[in-house]
Amino acid sequence: MEVSAFKESLSAAQPPAEATVYLQALWFDARGNWEKAHVLIQDLPDKNAAWIHAYLHRKEGDTWNADYWYRRAGKTRPAVSLEQEWEGLVEALL
Repeated sequence: MEVSAFKESLSAAQPPAEATVYLQALWFDARGNWEKAHVLIQDLPDKNAAWIHAYLHRKEGDTWNADYWYRRAGKTRPAVSLEQEWEGLVEALL
């Protein structure tokens, strides 16, 4: 799946059937359901989940918590817009 197709799927009622839990979280976030996105990834122990978790807390405005999760992901908080970070996450995880 391409990023453009993933973005088009945002008009559907559910995320694409083939979407991983990471992409499902990003899909729900893009649809305005931050809570569902957070629930999907908050307990996953890997770096991809930590990266999404960091992004979600950055979006929430909780910089301290976001920076903790960026460190867990092996990343630093990016100096890009939330929209650019979301798209970068989707690209990396497709």
